[in-house]
Amino acid sequence: MKLIVGLGNPGQKYETTRHNVGFLIIDQLVDEWKATGPTTKNQAEVWSATIAGEKALLIKPQTFMNLSGRSVGPFFQFHKCEPGDLIVIYDELDLKPSSYRLKTGGGTGGHNGLKSIDEALGSANNGYHRIRMGIGHPRALNLKMEPADYVLGRFSDDELAGVAQNALDVRKAIELIVAGDMKQAMNLYNRAKD
Repeated sequence: MKLIVGLGNPGQKYETTRHNVGFLIIDQLVDEWKATGPTTKNQAEVWSATIAGEKALLIKPQTFMNLSGRSVGPFFQFHKCEPGDLIVIYDELDLKPSSYRLKTGGGTGGHNGLKSIDEALGSANNGYHRIRMGIGHPRALNLKMEPADYVLGRFSDDELAGVAQNALDVRKAIELIVAGDMKQAMNLYNRAKD
């Protein structure tokens, strides 16, 4: 079983905030793959799909970002997953808006959702795949606001259009990752915006 997890915060208040880009990508992937659901399990909204011939769950934890591991951990354990079975999609302050990067393993970069997942899975299981969706840093964008306030700010219509466009490439990248070809996914779909 493959687990594709988009990180965000539940509730309409957060629906189109930068911190919820993982949820927005999952929403589009559900449509693209014609996934069935949602059901509610392990404090998450869950859809089922077949991707590259593999059964997969598309998961939106409903625990709030900082407690994402409380939702992801039980899925990982129940399905006896290996780190390579898990793909996490989340917002990345250190990448420019409309950029995205794929990577396997590594640190959390201070992201509280990843910290929670790492705590739930244990250090031996932090080699999962990550799709870092760039939202930009307020300092780099010359905005006089704290990062915590910035990530909870809403995307503009243009930014939402960029997220939707990126989701098409993310879908193709995930299909390659699920098929066991992370290297090809990185070669084709790692993209930084100038």
